[in-house]
Amino acid sequence: MRNDFAVFIDRDGTINVDVDFLSRPEQLELIPRSAEAIRALNGLGIPVVVITNQSGIARGLFSEQDLAEVHAALDRTLAEHGASVLAYYYCPHHPREGVGTYRKDCRCRKPGTGMLDEAAAAYGFDLRRSFVVGDKAIDVEAGRAAGAVALQVATGYGEQEKEAGARFRDHYAPDLFGAVQYIITILSERP
Repeated sequence: MRNDFAVFIDRDGTINVDVDFLSRPEQLELIPRSAEAIRALNGLGIPVVVITNQSGIARGLFSEQDLAEVHAALDRTLAEHGASVLAYYYCPHHPREGVGTYRKDCRCRKPGTGMLDEAAAAYGFDLRRSFVVGDKAIDVEAGRAAGAVALQVATGYGEQEKEAGARFRDHYAPDLFGAVQYIITILSERP
């Protein structure tokens, strides 16, 4: 597996349907072609890392254990399609609406780059050679801030935030599968 770069993918609205505070495995529904997109990256030996803001934890709507169960269900669902994720990074904080220690300004909450930095440190990824894919402007803003190629997708909030993301993104794709096709094109042009 290549380990000098990765594809970092937002979860809600990019891989799975955004249901506002997904907290139970039975709420999980993949966006069409998202598993195929991840499988294509896996087939090329490219690590896939999920980065996701999860302020529902800060707000007391669900626990970190609930989130772990959702990610386990996502792993099982992706595996059914021959796809897998290397790691999940999440931000449980919120600067204003958090409870207890979860209420704070942090570096990990997108558009901050904390999750990207943490994964890069753990796995030796070069963020400047990596890609960040998400539906919201904050996703592509985080990617741009980290020096990665930033791709916005039309699924989830993508259409709604298309204009807001325009100054941060390098490419706009119809969905994760389209974004991965663009990534493959970029990689074919790299020395």
